[in-house]
Amino acid sequence: MADWRYKNELIFRLALTLSKLKSWWFFIRESDRNNINHRFLKTHGYPMDWKNPQTLNQKIQWSKLFDFKPEHTIYADKIAVRDFIAKELGNEYLIPLLHRTKSPENMRFEDLPEIPFVIKANHDSGSYQIIRDRSKVDLAVLKRQCRWWLSKNYYWMDREPEYNDIPREILMETLLLGRNGKVPNDYKFNVFGGKVGFIYVSVDREGTNKRNIYDRDWNPLYFTWAAPYKDHQSLRGDEIEPPQVIDEMIRIAEKLGSLFNYVRVDLYEVDGKIYFGELTQHHGGGYDKILPVEWDYKWGELIKSI
Repeated sequence: MADWRYKNELIFRLALTLSKLKSWWFFIRESDRNNINHRFLKTHGYPMDWKNPQTLNQKIQWSKLFDFKPEHTIYADKIAVRDFIAKELGNEYLIPLLHRTKSPENMRFEDLPEIPFVIKANHDSGSYQIIRDRSKVDLAVLKRQCRWWLSKNYYWMDREPEYNDIPREILMETLLLGRNGKVPNDYKFNVFGGKVGFIYVSVDREGTNKRNIYDRDWNPLYFTWAAPYKDHQSLRGDEIEPPQVIDEMIRIAEKLGSLFNYVRVDLYEVDGKIYFGELTQHHGGGYDKILPVEWDYKWGELIKSI
């Protein structure tokens, strides 16, 4: 996010007002179905088919309107999902929670952990900041940033209903770091009807920042799934070895994924220990492009219940 929004309170309030007006104009005033129809065609170049969806991205859109269940809100809530994971897997798979608050404007410097941490909102995707040294934090700016995050209803962005009723909070978690001092790779297990179809890996996010895709046996798969504005030709990096606990990670992903027609289960591996990241029910909001498009149809075929 641009720092100018948080420079002082007056600028922050002005930016917030303008943002709300923009959200109404581009998102809120249009029905879910019309919004999805327009965006889908513009993004993918082929129309949304509500009666007989075929591709993975079409079925992701269909599920927003016709497959929502109340418990999906719990799975999307970065705080509430912790109790679910503790029950299903055990507390040892949770990233340590260091602090939480519904009122970031009241945060004190003492509330910031002394160890490297991640501060994020629990009710959306992408609202986070990595902080390695709290002494370098401008607390007033950080408070405004958190207030900005909490002002947003992420549901309006991509019409994902699981985000609409999440009680909004700010949380701080331990920053996972390997022995090399780097943030670990993010292993995104795409699960279809309880079986891992492919594993999308965010590789060396603070370095080369590449995106490699493998099947469940760790054979490379040569397709991309990313935002349309990204250079799909340069996404893949050098091949990597699977984590030493890949079989256990697949078991966990399939256990959690058995609750869904399709879900993305994000896991981390740090020196042989597995941590849960999140459950993503609509990857990219259904607007990330799969290229070549034949793979969009291939993965769509694995969702049998739509």
